[in-house]
Amino acid sequence: MKTKGIVTGIVSNLVTVKVDGPVAENEICFIDLGGVKMMAEVIKVNGENASVQVFESTRGLKGGDKVEFEGRMLEVQLGPGLLSSIYDGLQNNLATMENVFLQRGEYTDPLDRKKTWDFTPLAKVGDTVVAADWLGEVKEGWLPHKIMVPFSFEGEYKVKSIKEAGAYTVDTVIAVLISDMGEDVQVTMVQKWPVKVAVKGYKEKPRPNKIMETGVRVIDTLNPIAEGGTGFIPGPFGCGKTVLQHAIAKQGDADVIVMAACGERANEVVEIFTEFPELIDPHTGRHLMERTTIICNTSNMPVAAREASVYTAMTICEYYRAMGLKCLLLADSTSRWAQALREMSNRLEELPGADAFPVDLSAIISNFYARAGMVVLNNGQTGAVTFIGTVSPAGGNLKEPVTESTKKAARCFYALEQNRADQKRYPAVGPLDSYSKYLEYPEIIEYLDRTVEKGWVDKVLQAKNIIRRGKESAEQINILGDDGVPMSYHVNFWKSELVDFVILQQDAFDAIDALCPLERQRFMLDLVLEICAKDYEFEDFEKCREFFKNLINELRQMNYSAYESEQFRAYNENVKSMIA
Repeated sequence: MKTKGIVTGIVSNLVTVKVDGPVAENEICFIDLGGVKMMAEVIKVNGENASVQVFESTRGLKGGDKVEFEGRMLEVQLGPGLLSSIYDGLQNNLATMENVFLQRGEYTDPLDRKKTWDFTPLAKVGDTVVAADWLGEVKEGWLPHKIMVPFSFEGEYKVKSIKEAGAYTVDTVIAVLISDMGEDVQVTMVQKWPVKVAVKGYKEKPRPNKIMETGVRVIDTLNPIAEGGTGFIPGPFGCGKTVLQHAIAKQGDADVIVMAACGERANEVVEIFTEFPELIDPHTGRHLMERTTIICNTSNMPVAAREASVYTAMTICEYYRAMGLKCLLLADSTSRWAQALREMSNRLEELPGADAFPVDLSAIISNFYARAGMVVLNNGQTGAVTFIGTVSPAGGNLKEPVTESTKKAARCFYALEQNRADQKRYPAVGPLDSYSKYLEYPEIIEYLDRTVEKGWVDKVLQAKNIIRRGKESAEQINILGDDGVPMSYHVNFWKSELVDFVILQQDAFDAIDALCPLERQRFMLDLVLEICAKDYEFEDFEKCREFFKNLINELRQMNYSAYESEQFRAYNENVKSMIA
């Protein structure tokens, strides 16, 4: 029997309910507003009173309205048809809604119930299976979509029957399993899972042992992110966080992309809706949207729905990871997710932490980031969820609580600098403040030595030292003037500018320079380090400046030339003759 209650207090979308039975934290309930059922989530229980956050507008709600508790958490439906879809945080399909703004009591089906999928069985009668084992597959676009034993199943099951190859809808019973209690259990192509609980169904979760190529030099060369790793991009407004995320989404070595727009401005969300369907996947030549799911909640949507969006996105990624696929989750921005947490914490009158954020903000962020990672499945294959979030610190202050809390959880830190953005040095990732802790992992070092070049990490550190010495020299030149410092200071400065212009800066709108494979990155870094290793003597700083500007121009032209083309080789020969 379901627990019921009545509304006794309302503060915006925080509603106090007096209950007549047991309720649990994160349980879903529905509030009856004149026949309109409004979904809400329990966030605190105190005796016979439960505080619930409503996912919709509470205008018109009054004391005495009836509430019914469902006995379950907020869930998402998982099955064929998730890719190429656009959802809100509650998994309402925005493409089928008349109005993209959440209407009270209106919920759409996230999956197409009438569409048929060509099913191929992978298991056979008599097989022993457990949760997340593959029963069959369908083609979702060009990707194999595995139909799995539901994650909620516990213990071992025997396959009693399974459908033959053919076209079926998602609600068709494709298999009947026998539990260890002798009960028959029907399995369709659709299953449900609570968004705030990490998906189960894998054997182990080892440390990452390879990097995920993004085609962005400042990431892959200097601060690589591991496949199944975590990173975040903090920076002031207008520094290119969203553009960098889009470049990673387009070029990243991943099978499935999930974009979570959490509390974004409406104009940025419209850009995603209009640009993503037009983007061509450089790896396959097909539309990028074919392997992308977008979870969208704009800043004017209810606070509770904004908070749910990042959890919904992560659950979908974990679902595809269980199929042995490489998933990339991009959240923009986690600051607005944290602001949603702050709003609810303040309404609950909880003890505030720094800047009025919840005291447990760091734990909440860490728990979420911990859901990413590479896993070994029951059949020995691997899958991965790589997570990169953005942070929008107020005033560009990287010492504020959300940035500091995220720093403790994420292994990669890509700090965008206002100064670099003002100078149009894109991507505006600061080379010295940013870091990748994966460069310290023995597994990653061994992988880079094997796939890129022996001693690659040492060369990366050498490039960072050149940049650091150049910055120190630039500060001395600014203080003492061009004639007040030794010529070696000018040489150090221009060597760092060489690394900056050729390695760090990249044209996201150039067909060739936008995507830079690791092999090409290795060649260019080796060439730049060879140039910087030489000792140069100049009569005055003007000749030093002219020499390095010409050199930078030649190297930049190489970046715009197709690798191994005649033009590329010609520029390379010019560079070799200049430094001879």
